[in-house]
Amino acid sequence: MELARRFEEHRGRLRAVAYRMLGSLSEADDAVQEAWLRLARADAAEVVNLGGWLTTVVGRICLNMLRSRATRPELPLDTHVPDPVVSPASGVGPEDEALLADAVGLALLVVLDTLGPAERLAFVLHDMFAVAFDEIALIVDRSPAATRQLASRARRRVQDAAPPPDADLARQRAVVDAFYAASRSGDFDALVAVLDPDVVLRSDGGTARPAISMIIRGATTVAGQARIGGQLFPAIRPALINGTPGAVIAPRGEVISIMSFVVRDGRIAEINVLADPHRLRALDLAAWARHDGVPWS
Repeated sequence: MELARRFEEHRGRLRAVAYRMLGSLSEADDAVQEAWLRLARADAAEVVNLGGWLTTVVGRICLNMLRSRATRPELPLDTHVPDPVVSPASGVGPEDEALLADAVGLALLVVLDTLGPAERLAFVLHDMFAVAFDEIALIVDRSPAATRQLASRARRRVQDAAPPPDADLARQRAVVDAFYAASRSGDFDALVAVLDPDVVLRSDGGTARPAISMIIRGATTVAGQARIGGQLFPAIRPALINGTPGAVIAPRGEVISIMSFVVRDGRIAEINVLADPHRLRALDLAAWARHDGVPWS
């Protein structure tokens, strides 16, 4: 079917838009599927720019989903860790390249979660996908000038809260390796040395494990927590989490948590841990599992 073929040409970009908007892989797929259903019901012959039309439709769907999410108070947004994209330590596969373009790390998605729905839409569509403010304004029902202000406020918050990590992937990996080596040996001073003084550790256990949902700040506090977790060392498998060094913790082959690190100026500035068993089971870890090697040595 010609219409389905043309839609598939845009699926990667649409999924990338939805993932940045929602921070959820399953909800992103739902949004893309809904866009396909709307296209199938529309008069495609009247659509001049199919890519632009679909991007606008996905943006509107995601905006509605975010507004609906805001009415669900059971979601602990302060400790919420977005869905990670897990790849083998050897590199990101081609199926995830579009999803992770523009260095969309978990730290950035955490900050995007703090934005209002309209701010998030304006920032994501304009700054990440170069959609014109005139088009975004129609989605958020505001003037182009007001829409520009939404994106500007969001941009300032993102720049302040999520400055870019170190660019050298090998250097990032070395810092993460040093963290785990110190954790394994219980070397408190070495742990503190590899952590930024203002490091933040965010742990999301979801509704199934609320006791481990927490935010911990400061190098000494995080080092103490990491030293306790050193007993899990044999179960720690290196991975790329949203394109940056991280780990999958899988004792006896069962994934119990996924850790993502942000390395800035040679030290770990942020650690995000997803330990919600329901969400972990929903992640597609097939590519990582096929290439999973041995634990850190």
